[in-house]
Amino acid sequence: MPHFPQLDRRQLKLRPLSARRDKVYIERDRVLPTDTPRAFDDAGERLLDELTARLRAAREAGKPRMLAFGAHTIKNGLSPVLIQLMEQGWLTHLATNGAGIIHDWEFAYQGHSSEDVKGNVAEGCFGLWEETGFYLNLALIVGAYRGLGYGASVGALVEDEGLTLPEPVVLEKEIADCIARKDFEHAAAAADLLEAMFDAGSCPKTLATPHPYKQYGVQAAAYRLGIPLTGHPMIGHDIIYEHPLNRGAAIGRTAQRDFLGFAQAVSQIDGGVYMSIGSAVMSPMVFEKSMAMAQNLAIQAGRRIQDHHIVVVDLQESHWDWTQGEPPEDNPDYYLRYNKSFSRMGGAMRYLTADNRDFLLALAQRLDATG
Repeated sequence: MPHFPQLDRRQLKLRPLSARRDKVYIERDRVLPTDTPRAFDDAGERLLDELTARLRAAREAGKPRMLAFGAHTIKNGLSPVLIQLMEQGWLTHLATNGAGIIHDWEFAYQGHSSEDVKGNVAEGCFGLWEETGFYLNLALIVGAYRGLGYGASVGALVEDEGLTLPEPVVLEKEIADCIARKDFEHAAAAADLLEAMFDAGSCPKTLATPHPYKQYGVQAAAYRLGIPLTGHPMIGHDIIYEHPLNRGAAIGRTAQRDFLGFAQAVSQIDGGVYMSIGSAVMSPMVFEKSMAMAQNLAIQAGRRIQDHHIVVVDLQESHWDWTQGEPPEDNPDYYLRYNKSFSRMGGAMRYLTADNRDFLLALAQRLDATG
């Protein structure tokens, strides 16, 4: 069997995160729930009215109110709006990609994020920041050991302002005990943590990690409020994969838990609401696989999932009326992948061309006004 050469991450020169110049500072660039959104046209107003009514009905019926978003929702400073929506009970599940997880953590940890990609790649330092790679990878390894998902692992790091690590001798005994009772999954997660602790050097039992800006941490708020915030990463897509402490097994364990938690929420979505904001790949792809499994189980139980309301928001202009289904292949809108994917998911699908700041502000203020 051939073995191909691999890059050795241990040879990389990492830099302190404090040395990085960023573009976005959360205290300067935050969006407050009271800020004024730009006005919508009549079609946008009708969509917001319909969505507000559906969210209110779903909350009264105890149905899921899911919000999936891309990293720019975090980079645009919208964490105060997302946190208010959670605190007021409008959201039962949030989901984002690996970059959303990272930006949210960096804001909570140091108050700023979003580096110069072009300039830093040219200098050979893009993503090669010690604290982001070390703390997030270790949080995921600890989370995998604790049985947490991807988002909750990072949320716990921020909310608890640190990590508690078992003594190596305790882990060694736990691994042996797990193998004896054939709990191989937990044995493997414990072994991953033990290896990571040795690779990281001497780690204190309690690794205190202050997060002075954790009031802006969406993951921390979700963890504190007991609301699932699931992370849906892709191997190699995020800067934490550059750090030598990165462990693919921990990524897989935590991300799989989050995928199945997301799918469980989708399995209850009949009568509920799903909002997808600025996520062209992650949200539609994860949703369609979840819906396939959910519909499979529903059909086995003699029912169908069909009364769900999907709202998709992005900046891309669309000239097709998606309430009529998907367009023919000779129409350019056919290749607007996320709309096409969601239009195939049953229920009602609505599309709004809008900036995520304007949409979330307008929605939060309508919901706040209606109680």
